[in-house]
Amino acid sequence: MNKMAEYWIKEEPFLPKAVVFDMDGLMLDTERIIKYSWDVTGENLGYGKLGDNIKNTLGMNRAQRNAYFLKKYGANFPLEAFLDGYHQVYYDYEKEKGIPKKEGLLSLLDYLKKKNIPMAVATSTHQMYAKEALKEQGIFDYFQEIITGDCVEHGKPHPAIYALACEKLEVSPAAALALEDSYNGIISAGKAGMKVIMIPDLLEDETPVKEYLYGKLKTLEEVKNWMEK
Repeated sequence: MNKMAEYWIKEEPFLPKAVVFDMDGLMLDTERIIKYSWDVTGENLGYGKLGDNIKNTLGMNRAQRNAYFLKKYGANFPLEAFLDGYHQVYYDYEKEKGIPKKEGLLSLLDYLKKKNIPMAVATSTHQMYAKEALKEQGIFDYFQEIITGDCVEHGKPHPAIYALACEKLEVSPAAALALEDSYNGIISAGKAGMKVIMIPDLLEDETPVKEYLYGKLKTLEEVKNWMEK
């Protein structure tokens, strides 16, 4: 575990001309709640706790996740009942307890805005849900572009979503920074040609994707501290 908990950044200087954020697990602490809702719904449907599947589906879009469950549990898996069930559990949780922002998010967003560094979101979540979540959190207006899973044909780890985000921001991927928590997202941004910093959430070990990383920092607050230096 000690090795997984190490944080680092490459020494080569880099000042990004734009920053692209993932959403779930990076800005908003949603993945743990999704895991909980999958556990509850899986048990309700007689499949037992299904939450651990989230580690295999982080960064996937809706179609990719649906295909994953059908492949793993068979064509008879009650996908629609599972989707309806876990969305309701998630909604009830959100209504009762709210969705926390990740540590340092507002601090980093304010810093980038002050420095006039353009920002975008590149999330696998469907556009309607993503925009609603960002508005509910009061952070929608920080971003010049919101790129969602339904904006591109191929989801993460394909580079399309990050390539499109850079195109919309009118910045070269090599001059832009991506912030990610999932392996699929890291590969996506890395293959698009961006510098990528991992902020661990449910996944802590960067070993499988280290070739794509410019660094690994503990929180978004640490990203701001690094940029200030």
